[in-house]
Amino acid sequence: MKVGIINVTGYAGAELARLLYLHPEAQVVSVTGRSAAGKALSQVFPHLWALDLTVTEDLGDVDFAFSALPHAASAEAVAPLVRRGLPVVDISADFRLTDATEYQRWYGVEHPAPELLPQAVYGLPELHRAAVRGARLVANPGCYPTGALLALAPAVRAGIIQPDVVIDAKSGVSGAGRTLGLVYHYAEANESASAYALDGHRHLPEIVQELARLWPGSPPPRVTFQPHLVPMTRGILTTCYAPLSDGLPAGEGAKAAVRELYEEAYRSEPFVRVAPEPPQTKHTWGNNLCLVYPTVDVRAGRLVVVSCIDNLVKGAAGQAIQNMNLMLGFAEAAGLDQLAVYP
Repeated sequence: MKVGIINVTGYAGAELARLLYLHPEAQVVSVTGRSAAGKALSQVFPHLWALDLTVTEDLGDVDFAFSALPHAASAEAVAPLVRRGLPVVDISADFRLTDATEYQRWYGVEHPAPELLPQAVYGLPELHRAAVRGARLVANPGCYPTGALLALAPAVRAGIIQPDVVIDAKSGVSGAGRTLGLVYHYAEANESASAYALDGHRHLPEIVQELARLWPGSPPPRVTFQPHLVPMTRGILTTCYAPLSDGLPAGEGAKAAVRELYEEAYRSEPFVRVAPEPPQTKHTWGNNLCLVYPTVDVRAGRLVVVSCIDNLVKGAAGQAIQNMNLMLGFAEAAGLDQLAVYP
């Protein structure tokens, strides 16, 4: 299968190239990037020396495409490919929200291809695997929503929490991409942690949209989502809180019941594991796993769930390949079944 990567020069694009190098069914034959057009890929990213490719401006002849362009630019590039029948996974935010008006509100631009929104599938396989299998256009979820939704989905589906959720998430600096900014400079970010987007992060409507789908017949859940920047390169640590509904055992029995619920929900999932103890971001460095640790604050009557992902793998490139595997009928874990890098 001949695969192309649009905008290989970003972190997500480079990670796609790295992960696909050992994929048993897919071969990267084309990589684009305007800023590096004409250069060998190894000149841009020396660690990708084994991929003997030249960065071009045009995708060329491929059977499948990934787009790692920024929002708006991605939809403009993806739309003609989808219209001619090429299967695409879009890593940008352009096709995640079902409402074009909501997209414009949060991203500040009119959607370039609103007519394609109805056919786009939200590509979180653990929630929409069957739809992904039949899709030609998959919207890869954002990194923050991936960690938050996988932490909350079993509890929401089982009806054990009230629709009032607090999500506290901490991300490494690679989540901001390769764009230069003072706040990401070493001297600014090192040995410091900061909250940002206190008036609302762009990933919030995505989280609310997907949680609302899991709460049929109820008003949209009330969600407080607060991201933080921490001094590390990769990883997202998410801690979710929600008041418990009636029905769980009292006291310590609630913890055992919640853990059993999560273990059953994720028993057959290749890339979600219920951890025996609170996970650390380094436990997922470089792999496509989401580690989840559910518990109960018995005194407060509140669910507490911790999740960890690598924002560039399960939060971006790895999940995109997982979606490609499903779309093309490959083994879901093809090219992704690897251990984390530690320390």
